[in-house]
Amino acid sequence: MTCRVREWSGWAATVGVVLAEMRIQGLGVIEDALLELHAGFTVVTGETGAGKTMVVSGLHLLSGGRAEVSKVRTGMLKAFVEGRFELGGAEGATRIVTDAGAEVDEDGSVIALRAVSVDGRSRAHLGGRSVPVGVLADLSEQLIAVHGQNDQLRLLRPAEQRAVIDRFAGEAVTEPLELYRAVRDEWLAVVAELTERSTRSREMAQQADLLRHGLTEIDAVAPEPGEDTELTEQIKRLAAVDELRAAASAAQAAVSGSPDGDPDAPGAVGLIGEATRQLSGSEDAVLRELGPRLDEASVLLSEVGAELGSYLETLDADPALLEKVLARQADLKRLTRKYAADVDGVLAWADDARRRMSTMDTSEEALAELAKRRDELAVTLAEHALTLSEARVEAAAELAEAITAEMSGLAMGQAEIEITVERRTVDESDTHAVKADGRLVHAGPDGIDDVELLLRAHNGAPPLPVHKAASGGELSRVMLAIEVVLAHADTVQTLVFDEVDAGVGGRAAVEIGRRLARLARSHQVLVVTHLPQVAAFADQHLVVDKGTSGGVTRSGVRVLKQSERVVELARMLAGMESTETGRAHAEELLAVAEADKSTPDKPKARRGGKRKKAK
Repeated sequence: MTCRVREWSGWAATVGVVLAEMRIQGLGVIEDALLELHAGFTVVTGETGAGKTMVVSGLHLLSGGRAEVSKVRTGMLKAFVEGRFELGGAEGATRIVTDAGAEVDEDGSVIALRAVSVDGRSRAHLGGRSVPVGVLADLSEQLIAVHGQNDQLRLLRPAEQRAVIDRFAGEAVTEPLELYRAVRDEWLAVVAELTERSTRSREMAQQADLLRHGLTEIDAVAPEPGEDTELTEQIKRLAAVDELRAAASAAQAAVSGSPDGDPDAPGAVGLIGEATRQLSGSEDAVLRELGPRLDEASVLLSEVGAELGSYLETLDADPALLEKVLARQADLKRLTRKYAADVDGVLAWADDARRRMSTMDTSEEALAELAKRRDELAVTLAEHALTLSEARVEAAAELAEAITAEMSGLAMGQAEIEITVERRTVDESDTHAVKADGRLVHAGPDGIDDVELLLRAHNGAPPLPVHKAASGGELSRVMLAIEVVLAHADTVQTLVFDEVDAGVGGRAAVEIGRRLARLARSHQVLVVTHLPQVAAFADQHLVVDKGTSGGVTRSGVRVLKQSERVVELARMLAGMESTETGRAHAEELLAVAEADKSTPDKPKARRGGKRKKAK
């Protein structure tokens, strides 16, 4: 991917895909707003009810999310969300755009549009071309990752926690997982076939007899592809042989002349010959030049006459031949009445019948062979499952260490994350059981592992499931730490955080702002927040203003200047704009944030170095 270098005080960052602009019209309380987003850290604030969440709702729509009619602004027929993405040479995103028939602009940008009407209809456009909504969803997977409180709740599910490890581990897990799934699909297919043959042996034997009878009948006739069509034409010719002979004879006489050489009926060839002789003796050059053209016409007519003669020789009024062809046609019709509409369909039925019969062998030898194949695949599947499990265990330890390190900077210095990877043991009644390391385990679509995220709140405390060990504010910080760690494993460049700092304040809020600012050194970050400590670290501050005119509430979005940021932060701190204390505190927050952003990160040693692919 081609990247642009963005330089700020004290450090530089590279950025690939960027959401440069987004326009929202008729969505919720927002009548019309244009958001020009920074390549680094953009924050969106505003009073409760002003419409901050409509920014995230707009992004969901732009990402192909579900359209909700209730969010179309009252009094408007449609809501529009439009975004301009600077692709920066991102191959995956560019391929999706071009595959949809759209074009990337000369500056490397593309415009996506989503429209939702009050009658529930939804339209999507990309690069000026109408596309299915699913195309926007595919594009957004390459460009945007939205993290909100719903995402936090989803991360508490065991399946999502396993997905977190897999995403963090990268190729170390994805490669053995692909091998595991390929073997599992084959194993399940063999198990299903063995079960079907064993439980339906009588029924399958009856079906095999019927198929065998049909194949015997077809093989006895031995039809050829397209034979029915050829016979139909041959029968037409044999039935009308007299009419065809008369027509061909008359045509031949008209072309080549009378068969008995009558000079009064020379035919077209003779007439052209006479014309050639008349012109060849002319002294006029123009007439002589017509001679070669008459010669060409004579040659062509001679060829046609010869072909008509050959055709007449093939015409045979043999009644025995006609009877034989009709009998053959009757044999073919018996097959087409029973098996398909035409001979080609009958041959296709026969091929399918032979394939089906190959899976209907219920003999002891066939069942034993299938059982042997099932057991061999189960052993191979267990080997891949153990390799996958070991890769997850290694990644889990590294991920837990990284999350714990992030939490220490979020006023949770004594807390520690543990991630357990346990194999799901089952008994013999489980139809998806395989033996791994001497134990029966459940071979699910994602492996044999159950993953759980545990939190040790402080030294001496027992590790508990994170949702039981953490308070509301602590849970937000844990989830933010996870998202910050995973962001470096994300392929997308634009990260959106929707009030993930809920329930947090004070020093922890400052640390959240600092973490998001550092994350913006490698990603474009958009945050909707109510915390001034977070907003102070932004490179660009957008505020959603709400106003009422004529009894109608409208909201707009504007970019704050530095002096206006002080006022907005003071409002967020004290709930009012004019207090000197609030302004002083706001200025102090901005100064702290600016100083922090001016300080380059110290390189951190990564435990174990770069993750290697599992062998």
